[in-house]
Amino acid sequence: MSHSRSVDNNTFGDNTTIHQGDINNVFNYPQERRETQPQPFPLIPFSRDPDFVNRGDILEQILARCLEPAGRVALVGLGGVGKSQLAIEFAHRFAEEHKNIWIFWIHAATQVRVQEGFRLIADAVKLPERKQPQADIPLLVKNWLSIEHNGRWVIILDSADDIEVLYGADESGHSQRSLAAYIPKSRNGAIVLTTRNRSLASKLTGGYKHIIDINKMSETDALTLFERKMGSPLDDASLAEDLVKALECIPLAISQAAAYIQARRPRSSIEKYLAEFRKSERGSMKLLKYEANNIGRDEETSNTVLRTWAISFDHIRSQQRSAADLLSLMSFFDRQGIPEWVLNDSKMRSNDLDGNENSGSETSEDSDGDIEGGFEEDILILKNFCLIAVSEEGDRFEMHRLVQLAIKSWLKSFGLQETFLQQYITRMAVSFPIGKYEKWAICKDLFAHVQVALDYQPNEDTLGQWATLCYRGGIYAYEQGQYEIAEQMVTKSKKARERKLGKDDEGTLLSIGLLASIISLQGRWDEAEQLQVQVMETYKTAFETNHPKKFSIMGQLALTYCHQGRWDEAEELLEQVVKARKAEFGADHLRTLSSINNLASIYRKQGRWDEAEKLQVKVLEARKAKLGADHPDTLVSMGSLASTYRKQGRRDEAEKLQVKVFENRKVKLGADHPDTIAGMSNLASTYRKQGRRDEAEKLRVQVLEAHKTKLGVDHPDTLVGMAKLARIWKKQGRREDALALMKDCLQRRQRVLGLQHPDTLDSSKRLKRWSNDSE
Repeated sequence: MSHSRSVDNNTFGDNTTIHQGDINNVFNYPQERRETQPQPFPLIPFSRDPDFVNRGDILEQILARCLEPAGRVALVGLGGVGKSQLAIEFAHRFAEEHKNIWIFWIHAATQVRVQEGFRLIADAVKLPERKQPQADIPLLVKNWLSIEHNGRWVIILDSADDIEVLYGADESGHSQRSLAAYIPKSRNGAIVLTTRNRSLASKLTGGYKHIIDINKMSETDALTLFERKMGSPLDDASLAEDLVKALECIPLAISQAAAYIQARRPRSSIEKYLAEFRKSERGSMKLLKYEANNIGRDEETSNTVLRTWAISFDHIRSQQRSAADLLSLMSFFDRQGIPEWVLNDSKMRSNDLDGNENSGSETSEDSDGDIEGGFEEDILILKNFCLIAVSEEGDRFEMHRLVQLAIKSWLKSFGLQETFLQQYITRMAVSFPIGKYEKWAICKDLFAHVQVALDYQPNEDTLGQWATLCYRGGIYAYEQGQYEIAEQMVTKSKKARERKLGKDDEGTLLSIGLLASIISLQGRWDEAEQLQVQVMETYKTAFETNHPKKFSIMGQLALTYCHQGRWDEAEELLEQVVKARKAEFGADHLRTLSSINNLASIYRKQGRWDEAEKLQVKVLEARKAKLGADHPDTLVSMGSLASTYRKQGRRDEAEKLQVKVFENRKVKLGADHPDTIAGMSNLASTYRKQGRRDEAEKLRVQVLEAHKTKLGVDHPDTLVGMAKLARIWKKQGRREDALALMKDCLQRRQRVLGLQHPDTLDSSKRLKRWSNDSE
């Protein structure tokens, strides 16, 4: 029998019921009020930059992509070029023009920040499930964004540089999916990505066609930005223009400079900043470390270009060490025109420079494919991070100078700057050949990078290689007629070898001898003679009697004597040189032929034209056979013979040869090479002898202007051209012009050459005759 009872309707008060027996209690609490979904609004964490400078049609391009269904677009560029600033300005403009569209901002530098971004979106649209303890916020946001009924939206995914952040495993452990999987491809939404990583941009947007490259500013835009950041009109626009150029028109660097100058006024100025920046790499690095306050950058993002780029370097170093090493090496080159072959070890070996067995790395042939593949992967990652650019041909690289400075600063922080400097010097010393004509193409390829090396301070381990590099660079500059640069290079080589090897070492003597030749070609014959005599005496005392290099310096001294008008002394030396070289090398050796050609030129100066002709014909035929008809050395012989023909009165034969020399030199050497100009000068002399004065004058004017530009107004060759043009004007009846020019020439020759030099005496004699109208 059951003892349970039920009592119905036994109540106390109005609504109390007494239940007797088994009771299962259910309590229904008042439900939390459901949040009302707000109307769309812009969720932009940055205000507009009042100093913003519009850059072409970039904003219009972003807008066009965002208005497409499921549009995606990536702004890709180096850190500090203004990608985020463009995104901020776009977001504000878009919000003004499209009131009913959501605008969200996610900072994508780390997974934590991306998660925070999703949480902010969930809070903004008031997703009810977001407050549940185990809520998958990214999934909730993705689902909400995918419902077209919820309205149109644009997400700015800012600073998405690390592919692992979006495509790597979820570090929080909340999901097995990558964060990129939560970014919807909805017709009612668009994604704007800012990144330094082209590979990531392509992956997230669906292809490289969706990328907008953000490069440095135009000079005009950069100048406008600088003026706005300075807060007042610029006092000296020219100085400001020089400054933004020095900063390579990179917006963040420009903002830093403006902030630095403003903070230190009146003790700082554009002029002082620019002078300090140009003074040294150390000074540049110091200025680029200055932290500029920038409300338009995320608080976790550095406001200096050095730190901004160091983040990229750190990332590359952690992902692919070989790529970071390659970038480190490239930072020591000139910023433009870095040849692939000098970086790629497999290409260096295939070039086999100068037959040097050690020109490449000691790697077996079997591994060439791996080296090549590794190099290509390194180049790809550096290109993807916008740290280097590749030429259209694909075989040259370039980078911003400021990036190079930042890399060196970064290397210094690891204590690695000296390591990569040594690698650079060693690689360049191995790669740069002696500047013979056959190697000019390689020399031209590398010459700018040799010039950069002049400013580096090598340690004792690489001092010898650095000296060799400077010496070889000096030879090439000398061959190209760039005498001031050649002198600078060879002077450094001489000092380094004196320190490393001693003053009497053969390498040191080679540098001194080359320096003397360069000085001689600049018309500084007394200095050249002093050095050449010094070297020749050292060879006599420190080496065997018939040392080959002794005769080389003897031949150079003979040419200096020739320039000084000391023809008999020059003849005596050159006859010894020719005899010695015939004995050592043979009569048809190229060195012997060079000495014979120089001796023949002295015979011509002495009026011994038939003897000169005989030697010159022999040398010309031998050089044609050995070198070819259009080799520069062959053209020297051809020009020398033509000058002798002119002296002999064989003007038509001279003209024929001189035209050939001039035309070939323009092609082989270039129109402004000293030898080409010399060929033009000789042709002008022949035209004058033929009575073709107008043609001669036209060439003479060109020669004179070229010499003034290339050599300077007081160079002996310039003065020769001045005297010869005066003679043409005299023949044309332009007496006053001729007298004025010859008087100027005489005064300069007296000062430069001395009163007793044959050229000075000739100018003096002619000026006197002309003044008396006796000629």
